[in-house]
Amino acid sequence: MKKYCFTLIFCLSFFLSKAQTPNPTDSTKIVKKDSIKRKIFLQQLGNGYFPTKYFDIDLRYLVKYNQYEGSRNGLGGQTNNAFSEKIRFNTYVVYGFRDDAFKYSFGSGIKLNQKTNTWLNFSYTDDLSETGSSTFLTDSRFFQLFEPRLLNINLFYKHITKTISLEHQLSPSLIGETEFAISKINTTYDYTFEANNTIYNQIRLSTSKTAVQWSPFSSFETVDNKFKILKEGYPKFTLQYTKSFSDVFKGDLNFSKLDFRTIFKKEYGNKAFSLLTVTAGLASGKTPLSHLYHAYPNNINKETVMQRFSVAGVTSFETMFFNEFFSDRITTLQFKHHLSPFKISKRFKPELVLISRFAIGNMSNTDRHQQITFNTLEKGFTESGLEINKLLFGFGLSFTYRYGAYHLPKLEDNMALKFTFNVTL
Repeated sequence: MKKYCFTLIFCLSFFLSKAQTPNPTDSTKIVKKDSIKRKIFLQQLGNGYFPTKYFDIDLRYLVKYNQYEGSRNGLGGQTNNAFSEKIRFNTYVVYGFRDDAFKYSFGSGIKLNQKTNTWLNFSYTDDLSETGSSTFLTDSRFFQLFEPRLLNINLFYKHITKTISLEHQLSPSLIGETEFAISKINTTYDYTFEANNTIYNQIRLSTSKTAVQWSPFSSFETVDNKFKILKEGYPKFTLQYTKSFSDVFKGDLNFSKLDFRTIFKKEYGNKAFSLLTVTAGLASGKTPLSHLYHAYPNNINKETVMQRFSVAGVTSFETMFFNEFFSDRITTLQFKHHLSPFKISKRFKPELVLISRFAIGNMSNTDRHQQITFNTLEKGFTESGLEINKLLFGFGLSFTYRYGAYHLPKLEDNMALKFTFNVTL
């Protein structure tokens, strides 16, 4: 009996020792797995999400600030694939301390096809939007740790919007999305819109949008029965058509919009490259100011250069004052040339960027927009300058000068001196 017990103990000890002895191959696998997990985690942070088991927290809603709401704080996020690969839910709730109001949104999506990434989405939103801003349905999610323009925006409109949308990947290089929405709109500033022999303080809109994004020079591969981009190719093209219907679900106004954007990028090696972005927008019909165009201005209406010292945006006109221009037809060109980083030391590699921007536009029937004053862009707006990025902790400096037809009489009013902020996870 003792012999059998001894044999059993010896076998058990041998088995446990083998199980506890680290295998070099297994260790390598563990290290690689941890490295992949870390990479995915950083990618999610770079996209503005803090991942948890079933729900990814959206960092965009934690802390914001603007001139109307003051401090805007909240919480939001969306379910991830661990929750379900076929159904998703998203929501957020924020509170503005200056306007003393909650804003919120909730939505859901159902995946109809895995390979073409086809989703049917529903949402309900009660929030603010910037007057004159224009976005594309097909734009990838854009996240900035710090959004400089938002600090100084003061022209918003409140909206309660119900939407149903369908997103679909027509081919690896062509994606599309269509949306139908019903909105109730109120401006947060003194404004009325005259149309159809009526003065509108509140506007109801019933709109449809269809957008396509074409990336003919990008490279793709199929991973897990889904298209995954291998290399970004340029140029890229985006086109979007918006139609507002009167007398459909009590819509007040009949108008249409056509928006276009193309992005060119030329790389020269050693991390030097040029980037050209061209946008165009055309609104026809009885279009309220909320759905017209500005050129993404980013200059504060204060007296001196140093009082206007703030943070430069990524695609904004730094010397154009907020609410200075609005258009119902507009074209912008933005050119940036990034020189190779200066390798001063291993950690200190500042980057010099040369910048030139141009915008031209106009507006018909300006008298429809009452209780507000603004200029138009028919003479063409021009500014140029430079950025020196990544001087310290991601911060740099920007200097821009306004010249041409809209050059201002006072010299310093044409200048913009600002911080830049660039951090890559």
